Amino acid sequence: MSDDFSNDDSASFGDDDQTLVTKEGLKQLKEELGQLKTSGRQEVAQRLKEAISYGDLSENSEYEEAKNEQAFVEGRILELERKIKNAKIISGKKDSKGKSIEVGSTVYVNNKTSGKDGEKYTIVGSTETNPFDNKVSNESPLGKSFLNHKKGDTVSVETPSGMIKYEITKVA
Repeated sequence: MSDDFSNDDSASFGDDDQTLVTKEGLKQLKEELGQLKTSGRQEVAQRLKEAISYGDLSENSEYEEAKNEQAFVEGRILELERKIKNAKIISGKKDSKGKSIEVGSTVYVNNKTSGKDGEKYTIVGSTETNPFDNKVSNESPLGKSFLNHKKGDTVSVETPSGMIKYEITKVA
């Protein structure tokens, strides 16, 4: 019975969840983790020390803020450690023959609905999503609709503003 409980306990932390990242994304996660473990913790410790020096902790808003920041930093450290531990490096260069779109692929499309040609999207894991760099999550409606398609396919995507059709012109 206790073996079942410990298995359930570890599963609740999502240890089996893979984090899909590019090499660059994993490097960024590791850099953030290193920064938080060193200067991030030091800054919080300094703020706590200062706040404690003000006296009565029961009515000390600086102390409460510093404790909240400490909890955030420690929570983020745990989250980053889990993501790094479960990281799976993705690359869009696995299938050079069929060029089927997968996580890590860069997709060039023509928007058939708006007539805008030459749009480019990179399909990434959810931790690397950045709409300003046209990096879309494999879990987003756009990312999901492109997955497993090839050059020449037309894909329809349901968006809040309606259905949009894309023609895939290149997969890299």
